[in-house]
This record gives sequence, structure tokens and C-alpha cells, in this order.
Amino acid sequence: MKPIRLVSGFLTVGFWTLASRILGFLREIMLLALIGPGPVMDAFVAAFRLPNMFRRFFAEGAFNAAFVPMFAKRYEAGEDPQAFAREALSGLAFIVLILTALAMIFMPALVWATAEGFAGDERFDLTVGFGRIVFPYILFMSLSALFSGVLNATGRFAVAAAAPVLLNIFVICAMAIAVWLGQTVIVWLVWTIPFAGLAQLALVWSAASRAGVRIRPGRPRWTPDMKHLVVVAIPAALSSGVMQINLLVGQQVASRYDAAVSWLFAADRLYQLPLGVVGIAVGIVLLPDLSRRLRDKDSDGARHALSRAGEISLALTIPSSVALIVIPMPLVSVLFERGAQTSDDSAAIALAVAVYGLGLPAFVLQKVLQPLYFAREDTRTPFRYALWAMMINAVVAIGLHIYIGWIAAALATTLAGWVMVWLLARGARAMGDVARFDDRFRRRIWRITLAAVLMGAVLWGVNLLLGPMISAPGWRYLALLILIGAGITSYFGLGQLLGAFSLREFRDNLRRKV
Repeated sequence: MKPIRLVSGFLTVGFWTLASRILGFLREIMLLALIGPGPVMDAFVAAFRLPNMFRRFFAEGAFNAAFVPMFAKRYEAGEDPQAFAREALSGLAFIVLILTALAMIFMPALVWATAEGFAGDERFDLTVGFGRIVFPYILFMSLSALFSGVLNATGRFAVAAAAPVLLNIFVICAMAIAVWLGQTVIVWLVWTIPFAGLAQLALVWSAASRAGVRIRPGRPRWTPDMKHLVVVAIPAALSSGVMQINLLVGQQVASRYDAAVSWLFAADRLYQLPLGVVGIAVGIVLLPDLSRRLRDKDSDGARHALSRAGEISLALTIPSSVALIVIPMPLVSVLFERGAQTSDDSAAIALAVAVYGLGLPAFVLQKVLQPLYFAREDTRTPFRYALWAMMINAVVAIGLHIYIGWIAAALATTLAGWVMVWLLARGARAMGDVARFDDRFRRRIWRITLAAVLMGAVLWGVNLLLGPMISAPGWRYLALLILIGAGITSYFGLGQLLGAFSLREFRDNLRRKV
């Protein structure tokens, strides 16, 4: 087997995801400052969520969960993977074109179904108009997901991970140009999104061609390979659909409160930084690696890959979770509070950040555990588990919002995330030792947790000392840098001291294939 460099792959995907998230922060800072929480931003968030929701449903969720393991196995065995990818591309393009046409026609019904609380005010018509402009983004992004899957399955992670950076670059430039020309920011923003999607597709398509996988779309054909792909993809699509329903339930609840959709969107951007850098990176690299190892019956290698993925993920995620819980207000106020965003908005966003922080380890562990199923082309079991998580999410969000308001949506997301992790872990027991974390993981996880908790105490103390600086306009950026620096230094120092990880060992892993 031609091995995938696991740790190197994590770092490659993580680096580009971090770059994308940092630019995403700049994008949201500009969005909150130039437009601010309110009807226009609520409408944009609801409209932009539509293509993203269907993209995860059809492409990144269902399609790639089925396509990547099948393509990786054919690529490893030399069983004409290019022909298989060509058939998949043609079928995916055909389905998404039909979906796009239907969505453009029935956009008012789609908006009502996803943000019913907008009905009767200006947000509804704004969302319909924005939605018809941005929805074609799904076509470009779905096809991009296929080419990214091809690149990941062949062990080439850099370009696929770098492609999302283009969206943020395009959007930031569009908003800056709108301000410079004195034009309406939201108009430039929504019209830029489809062109950014086209640029991403061009980038990964050309990268796949340079990698020797030249794919051109053709007439969709119903072949045995496509039948098998659809059979595997349908449960994954339903599973992804359940996850998107969870988001929509939260949006439905939030749409009943002024600016709550915007608050949750901003909080989501903040906790998505560690989730994207760690969880998504690990999931992207781990799935093709497990698929190829299981095909070669390398059970020890598969268990080692799973354990190191879990270890690296939690070593970075648990301290991030603690930081989001302990210092949400300094993070939100310094990063987002300017222009149209008020201190009341910051307080609301900070509350949501802390609640999401409680669920962050669960969101990342899902990315570690799901490849155990997908690598075996088992998409039905995660679907059943996702149904249970959906019911928990709906009961909590709808049942509690009467008592605690819009924050019930964030709390429901966190609880549903932990339920999903528990179900995935319990179900994996039947797979044997290959699906169990090894002794090294079990020795280190409690040390990682202790180091993170002690880091939280340091952050709490430093935050008290720097309180006046954080609230001072001229000093708040420096104060936040000191706060973050204190957290990073204390965590890695304590982690090394407690034996949670070895920085030398981590460095050595980069020099060899894991």
C-alpha cells in the first residue's frame, strides 16, 4: 500500500483550514461592522445557509461518504478509478442541476420551510431575493467536492484544503470595493458568492488533472458502480439530511427572536475555527487512510491511525473548548464589536459561544468516529444514530425555547452532538479492537484534560487582571494577544510536564510515514 502521511496530512489540511477560518473571521468582522445584526444580515444568513445546507446534504456529506472510500479502493487496486470518477461526476452534475432549477422556482416555499419566523416581515422577501442569487453556488461546490475527494483519496490534500480560501478572499474584496465605491455592501456580497464557487471548482478541477486524474462530464449512465454508489450514498444523504434538519430547527427557533439568527451565526463562526482546523482536517485525512488499510487487512495500522487521530484531535480540541467556555466575552467583544454591532450583541453571541464550546469535543469526535463506518461503506448505521440525535435536538430546541429563549437552539445542538458521539462509540464496539482506542490514547486523554482545565484556571486569572485593558479601545487587541498567549503557553507547558503529549515525538512524527 502507498501510505498516506497521516500527521502531515492533518497539518496540511489544518493549515489551509486555519487560513480559511482566519479570513472567515475577517469576513464576519466586516459583515457585522458594515451590516450588523438585524433584518438584512438575518436574511443573508438564512439565504446563504440554503446552498450550504444542500451542499453538505448532496456532496460533502452523502456523496463523499460513499465516493471517497470506493474511489480510494479502486485507486489503490488500479481498477480504473478515472472511469468511476467520470460516471460519478456526470450523475452528480445532473442531480444538482435539477435541484438548482427547482430551488430557483420554489424559493419562497423553501424560505418559509427553513425560516418560517420571517413570514410577514421584510426579512422574508429579502431572503427570497438573496437566495435566488446565491443558490447556484451549490452546483459549483458540489462538483468541487468530488474533485476534492479525488485529490484526498490520492493523498494530495493541499489544493483541496486551500480551495475554500477563495470564497473568503472574493467576499472580503467585494465588500471592500463596495465601501470604496460607496455602493450597497450586501448587493456586492451576494453576487460575489456564485463567482467564488466557480473559482473554487476551476482550482480543484485543474489540480486533479495535474495529478493525472482527468475527468470530463458526460451523459449520466446507470451502471452497476453507480447503483452501488447510490445504495451507499442514500443512507449517508439521509444522515446528512438529519444533521441539516438539526440546523434548521435551530434556525426556526432563532427566527422568532430579533437578531438571534445573526447571533448564532457569529457564534458558529467562532467555534467553527477549532472544529474546522482539527475535526474536519482529521476526518478528511482519516477516511481514505482507513479505507485503504482495511482493504489491505491492516488492522493494526487502522487502529493506530484511529488512535493517533483521536489523540491529536482531543489534544487540540479540549483546550479550545475550555477557552470558549472561560473567556467567550473577551473573544467576541475584541473580534466582533465595532460598527453596527453593540455590546448587547456581543453578550448574546458570547453566551452562544460558551454553549457551543461545551459541545466542541463532541463535534470533533464525530469526525473521528464516522470514518470507521464510512470506510466499511456502512452509511446506514450512522443514519439511524443521526435520527436519534435529531429527535433530541428537536425536543430540546422546541421544548426549551419557551423558557430560555433563543439560546435553546445552541443548547440543543450541543446535547445532540454528545448523543451522536455516544451512539457512534457504542456501535463501533462490534467492529473489534480495530475500532478501539489503544493504550497510549487511554493513558494520555486524562492528562490532556487535566492540562486543559489548569489552562482554564490560568485564563480566568489573566482575564481578571486584563479586564480594564480588554474594555479599552486602544489596548484590547494587545490584551487579547496576551490572553491567548498565556493560554497557549500554559497548556503546552503543563501538557508536556504532565505527559499529555511529547512535543519531540510530535516533531519526529512529521519526519516519517505514520
